[in-house]
Amino acid sequence: MMRAIIIDDEVNNIDNLRALLEKYCPEVDILGTALNADSAEELIARISPDLLFLDIQMPEKNGFELLKSLSNYHFEVIFVTGFDQYGIQAIRFSAIDYLLKPISHTELQAAVKRAEDKIGSKKQNAQLENLMKLLIDERRTTEHRIGLSSAKETRFVKTSEIVRCLAENNYTLFFLKDGEQILVSRPMFEFDELLSGYGFLRCHHSHLVNRAFIKSLIKEDSGYLLMEGGFKVPVSRLKKDYIRLALR
Repeated sequence: MMRAIIIDDEVNNIDNLRALLEKYCPEVDILGTALNADSAEELIARISPDLLFLDIQMPEKNGFELLKSLSNYHFEVIFVTGFDQYGIQAIRFSAIDYLLKPISHTELQAAVKRAEDKIGSKKQNAQLENLMKLLIDERRTTEHRIGLSSAKETRFVKTSEIVRCLAENNYTLFFLKDGEQILVSRPMFEFDELLSGYGFLRCHHSHLVNRAFIKSLIKEDSGYLLMEGGFKVPVSRLKKDYIRLALR
Protein backbone atom coordinates (compact mmCIF):
# COMPACT_ATOMS: atom_id res chain seq x y z
CA MET A 1 0.00 0.00 0.00
CA MET A 2 1.15 3.53 -0.80
CA ARG A 3 0.72 5.95 2.10
CA ALA A 4 -0.79 9.11 0.62
CA ILE A 5 -1.95 12.63 1.51
CA ILE A 6 -4.36 14.83 -0.46
CA ILE A 7 -3.73 18.59 -0.30
CA ASP A 8 -6.39 20.88 -1.79
CA ASP A 9 -8.12 24.02 -0.55
CA GLU A 10 -11.57 22.77 -1.63
CA VAL A 11 -13.30 19.99 0.32
CA ASN A 12 -15.30 18.89 -2.74
CA ASN A 13 -12.10 18.30 -4.70
CA ILE A 14 -10.66 16.21 -1.86
CA ASP A 15 -13.83 14.13 -1.60
CA ASN A 16 -13.94 13.58 -5.37
CA LEU A 17 -10.30 12.48 -5.56
CA ARG A 18 -10.69 10.23 -2.53
CA ALA A 19 -13.70 8.53 -4.17
CA LEU A 20 -11.78 7.99 -7.43
CA LEU A 21 -8.82 6.52 -5.57
CA GLU A 22 -10.99 4.18 -3.52
CA LYS A 23 -12.71 2.92 -6.68
CA TYR A 24 -9.85 2.77 -9.17
CA CYS A 25 -6.62 2.75 -7.13
CA PRO A 26 -7.06 0.44 -4.11
CA GLU A 27 -3.28 0.31 -3.68
CA VAL A 28 -3.40 3.91 -2.37
CA ASP A 29 -4.12 4.40 1.35
CA ILE A 30 -5.23 7.98 2.12
CA LEU A 31 -3.85 8.70 5.60
CA GLY A 32 -4.75 12.38 5.76
CA THR A 33 -5.93 15.51 3.98
CA ALA A 34 -5.07 19.19 4.28
CA LEU A 35 -6.85 22.35 3.12
CA ASN A 36 -3.79 24.62 3.14
CA ALA A 37 0.00 24.50 2.91
CA ASP A 38 0.70 25.10 6.60
CA SER A 39 -1.42 22.19 7.81
CA ALA A 40 -0.02 20.07 4.96
CA GLU A 41 3.55 20.75 6.09
CA GLU A 42 2.71 19.52 9.59
CA LEU A 43 0.91 16.47 8.17
CA ILE A 44 3.86 15.55 5.94
CA ALA A 45 6.27 15.75 8.89
CA ARG A 46 4.02 13.61 11.07
CA ILE A 47 2.95 10.92 8.57
CA SER A 48 6.00 10.78 6.24
CA PRO A 49 3.91 9.79 3.20
CA ASP A 50 5.00 7.93 0.08
CA LEU A 51 2.82 10.05 -2.19
CA LEU A 52 1.29 13.54 -2.27
CA PHE A 53 -1.68 14.60 -4.39
CA LEU A 54 -0.99 18.33 -4.42
CA ASP A 55 -3.15 21.17 -5.72
CA ILE A 56 -1.01 23.91 -7.27
CA GLN A 57 -3.12 27.00 -6.68
CA MET A 58 -4.10 27.56 -3.05
CA PRO A 59 -4.64 30.82 -1.13
CA GLU A 60 -1.77 32.38 0.85
CA LYS A 61 0.77 29.67 -0.04
CA ASN A 62 0.54 27.59 -3.23
CA GLY A 63 1.71 24.05 -3.83
CA PHE A 64 5.13 25.09 -5.13
CA GLU A 65 5.74 27.30 -2.10
CA LEU A 66 4.83 24.37 0.15
CA LEU A 67 7.47 22.22 -1.53
CA LYS A 68 10.07 24.97 -1.26
CA SER A 69 9.52 25.07 2.50
CA LEU A 70 10.39 21.38 2.92
CA SER A 71 13.93 20.21 3.66
CA ASN A 72 13.79 16.92 1.74
CA TYR A 73 11.68 15.10 -0.82
CA HIS A 74 11.45 11.46 0.20
CA PHE A 75 8.10 11.07 -1.54
CA GLU A 76 6.50 11.21 -4.97
CA VAL A 77 4.13 13.99 -6.05
CA ILE A 78 1.22 14.02 -8.46
CA PHE A 79 0.15 17.61 -9.04
CA VAL A 80 -3.54 18.33 -9.45
CA THR A 81 -4.67 21.56 -11.08
CA GLY A 82 -7.75 23.12 -12.64
CA PHE A 83 -5.78 24.86 -15.38
CA ASP A 84 -2.71 24.08 -17.47
CA GLN A 85 -0.65 27.25 -17.38
CA TYR A 86 0.98 28.18 -14.09
CA GLY A 87 4.06 26.07 -13.52
CA ILE A 88 3.03 23.28 -15.91
CA GLN A 89 6.02 23.96 -18.17
CA ALA A 90 8.42 23.45 -15.24
CA ILE A 91 6.54 20.33 -14.10
CA ARG A 92 6.75 18.77 -17.57
CA PHE A 93 10.41 19.79 -17.86
CA SER A 94 11.11 17.78 -14.71
CA ALA A 95 9.13 14.74 -15.94
CA ILE A 96 6.68 14.94 -13.03
CA ASP A 97 3.08 13.77 -13.31
CA TYR A 98 0.17 16.18 -13.17
CA LEU A 99 -3.60 15.77 -13.55
CA LEU A 100 -6.03 18.36 -14.87
CA LYS A 101 -9.42 18.78 -13.20
CA PRO A 102 -11.89 17.22 -13.76
CA ILE A 103 -9.72 14.17 -13.19
CA SER A 104 -9.87 11.29 -15.65
CA HIS A 105 -9.78 7.97 -13.80
CA THR A 106 -7.61 6.40 -16.52
CA GLU A 107 -5.02 9.20 -16.24
CA LEU A 108 -5.19 8.87 -12.45
CA GLN A 109 -4.52 5.13 -12.64
CA ALA A 110 -1.58 5.69 -14.98
CA ALA A 111 -0.04 8.37 -12.76
CA VAL A 112 -0.46 6.22 -9.64
CA LYS A 113 1.17 3.26 -11.41
CA ARG A 114 4.17 5.40 -12.36
CA ALA A 115 4.46 6.65 -8.78
CA GLU A 116 4.26 3.09 -7.47
CA ASP A 117 7.12 2.05 -9.75
CA LYS A 118 9.34 4.79 -8.26
CA ILE A 119 8.43 4.26 -4.61
CA GLY A 120 10.49 1.76 -2.64
CA SER A 121 14.04 3.04 -2.84
CA LYS A 122 13.18 5.91 -0.45
CA LYS A 123 15.82 8.08 -2.07
CA GLN A 124 15.64 11.85 -2.47
CA ASN A 125 13.26 12.72 -5.32
CA ALA A 126 15.53 14.17 -8.01
CA GLN A 127 12.56 15.24 -10.13
CA LEU A 128 11.21 17.50 -7.37
CA GLU A 129 14.69 18.89 -6.75
CA ASN A 130 14.95 19.78 -10.42
CA LEU A 131 11.48 21.39 -10.37
CA MET A 132 12.46 23.60 -7.42
CA LYS A 133 15.64 24.74 -9.20
CA LEU A 134 13.62 25.59 -12.32
CA LEU A 135 11.12 27.65 -10.34
CA ILE A 136 13.80 29.46 -8.34
CA ASP A 137 16.27 30.02 -11.21
CA GLU A 138 13.94 30.90 -14.08
CA ARG A 139 16.44 33.20 -15.80
CA ARG A 140 19.46 30.89 -15.81
CA THR A 141 18.19 28.84 -18.72
CA THR A 142 21.66 27.60 -19.71
CA GLU A 143 21.81 25.77 -16.37
CA HIS A 144 18.33 24.24 -16.60
CA ARG A 145 18.17 20.46 -16.70
CA ILE A 146 15.43 18.48 -18.40
CA GLY A 147 14.25 15.09 -17.15
CA LEU A 148 14.62 12.39 -19.80
CA SER A 149 12.75 9.23 -18.82
CA SER A 150 14.06 6.00 -20.36
CA ALA A 151 13.02 2.44 -19.58
CA LYS A 152 15.47 2.20 -16.66
CA GLU A 153 15.80 5.70 -15.22
CA THR A 154 15.09 9.42 -15.47
CA ARG A 155 18.27 11.26 -16.45
CA PHE A 156 18.63 14.99 -15.89
CA VAL A 157 20.58 16.68 -18.67
CA LYS A 158 21.44 20.35 -19.15
CA THR A 159 19.68 21.73 -22.22
CA SER A 160 23.01 23.22 -23.29
CA GLU A 161 24.45 19.68 -23.58
CA ILE A 162 21.80 18.44 -26.05
CA VAL A 163 22.96 18.67 -29.66
CA ARG A 164 19.90 17.34 -31.45
CA CYS A 165 16.84 15.07 -31.18
CA LEU A 166 15.58 12.47 -33.63
CA ALA A 167 11.97 11.24 -33.77
CA GLU A 168 11.55 7.46 -33.89
CA ASN A 169 7.80 6.72 -33.98
CA ASN A 170 6.54 7.45 -30.43
CA TYR A 171 10.11 7.69 -29.09
CA THR A 172 12.69 10.47 -29.19
CA LEU A 173 16.44 9.83 -29.42
CA PHE A 174 18.61 12.49 -27.76
CA PHE A 175 22.18 13.08 -28.93
CA LEU A 176 24.44 14.73 -26.33
CA LYS A 177 27.62 16.69 -27.02
CA ASP A 178 29.77 14.01 -25.34
CA GLY A 179 28.49 11.44 -27.84
CA GLU A 180 26.00 9.72 -25.51
CA GLN A 181 22.55 8.82 -26.84
CA ILE A 182 19.38 8.55 -24.72
CA LEU A 183 16.15 7.01 -26.00
CA VAL A 184 13.07 8.51 -24.35
CA SER A 185 9.58 7.01 -24.56
CA ARG A 186 7.84 10.28 -25.44
CA PRO A 187 7.07 11.70 -28.90
CA MET A 188 9.06 14.51 -30.50
CA PHE A 189 6.26 17.09 -30.45
CA GLU A 190 6.35 17.22 -26.63
CA PHE A 191 10.02 18.18 -26.63
CA ASP A 192 9.56 20.61 -29.51
CA GLU A 193 7.22 22.59 -27.26
CA LEU A 194 9.31 22.21 -24.09
CA LEU A 195 12.63 23.19 -25.67
CA SER A 196 11.43 26.01 -27.93
CA GLY A 197 12.52 28.60 -25.36
CA TYR A 198 16.00 27.11 -25.10
CA GLY A 199 17.28 27.77 -28.61
CA PHE A 200 16.00 24.57 -30.25
CA LEU A 201 14.67 24.64 -33.81
CA ARG A 202 12.36 22.11 -35.48
CA CYS A 203 13.89 21.93 -38.95
CA HIS A 204 12.15 18.75 -40.07
CA HIS A 205 9.30 16.54 -38.83
CA SER A 206 11.93 14.08 -37.53
CA HIS A 207 14.61 16.51 -36.35
CA LEU A 208 14.98 19.06 -33.55
CA VAL A 209 18.35 20.81 -33.22
CA ASN A 210 20.12 23.06 -30.72
CA ARG A 211 21.06 26.18 -32.65
CA ALA A 212 24.22 26.54 -30.52
CA PHE A 213 25.64 23.50 -32.36
CA ILE A 214 24.67 24.61 -35.88
CA LYS A 215 27.79 25.36 -37.94
CA SER A 216 26.09 26.48 -41.14
CA LEU A 217 23.00 26.29 -43.34
CA ILE A 218 23.87 24.58 -46.61
CA LYS A 219 21.62 25.41 -49.58
CA GLU A 220 22.65 22.56 -51.88
CA ASP A 221 21.15 19.03 -51.88
CA SER A 222 17.68 20.37 -51.02
CA GLY A 223 19.12 22.16 -48.00
CA TYR A 224 20.49 20.91 -44.70
CA LEU A 225 22.10 22.05 -41.46
CA LEU A 226 25.76 21.23 -40.91
CA MET A 227 26.24 20.58 -37.20
CA GLU A 228 29.39 20.77 -35.11
CA GLY A 229 31.22 17.50 -35.69
CA GLY A 230 30.13 17.31 -39.31
CA PHE A 231 26.69 15.70 -38.98
CA LYS A 232 24.12 16.79 -41.58
CA VAL A 233 20.49 17.39 -40.56
CA PRO A 234 17.89 17.81 -43.33
CA VAL A 235 15.69 20.90 -43.56
CA SER A 236 12.20 20.26 -44.90
CA ARG A 237 10.83 22.40 -47.71
CA LEU A 238 8.17 23.88 -45.41
CA LYS A 239 10.77 24.81 -42.79
CA LYS A 240 13.33 26.53 -45.04
CA ASP A 241 12.10 30.11 -44.57
CA TYR A 242 11.57 29.58 -40.83
CA ILE A 243 15.12 28.24 -40.36
CA ARG A 244 16.65 30.97 -42.53
CA LEU A 245 14.97 33.70 -40.45
CA ALA A 246 15.79 32.00 -37.15
CA LEU A 247 19.50 31.86 -37.99
CA ARG A 248 19.86 35.51 -38.98
